[in-house]
Amino acid sequence: MAKYFDVHPDNPQPRSIGQVVDILREDGLIAYPTDSCFALGAQLGNKDGMDRIRAIRHLDDRHHFTLVCQNFAQLGQFVIINNAVFRAIKASTPGSYTFILPATKEVPRRLLHPKKKTVGVRIPDHVAAQALLAELGEPMLSSTLLLPGEEEPMTQGWQIKDELDHQLDAVIDSGDCGVEPTTVIDFSTDEPEIVRVGAGDPSRFE
Repeated sequence: MAKYFDVHPDNPQPRSIGQVVDILREDGLIAYPTDSCFALGAQLGNKDGMDRIRAIRHLDDRHHFTLVCQNFAQLGQFVIINNAVFRAIKASTPGSYTFILPATKEVPRRLLHPKKKTVGVRIPDHVAAQALLAELGEPMLSSTLLLPGEEEPMTQGWQIKDELDHQLDAVIDSGDCGVEPTTVIDFSTDEPEIVRVGAGDPSRFE
């Protein structure tokens, strides 16, 4: 059964955040809030967690997983960014965007898109998510909590606990979060491509 953590939206309790990070470090799978919507999260090297995310969401091997990073310095360790892309991403983070970029050798091979050798990265603008990343000290493997056959992601912590109780190890609830997934921008080719329009304003990349 998943442990349920009700954390304060502005001042997340360090003890609760620490307990969730302990669960992550023990190869647990969590649901957590972001500035776009709830997401599933696991530690970077957690292959079982990645497989569990695939199973919950019915994903194939072409799905772009996301590395959720605490800040721009951390993001820069895992993706290759030229100057023009650097400025565009820097101006949009933290925020409700996921950027697809060529991965560095720091990214485990199984996280890469099989043909493109790319990975998604993002920096959330959400207090609880940021507290989690700060305590963890590294990016988290992540994917939107969008269940098969559903049009919209799940938005209520209690509902996630109720529905996915036996598939998760922890649920963090900090009240309302977003209801739309991130806007996804693919920077892996010469021109940026808007792959999905979501919570982030896509006009700056058009």
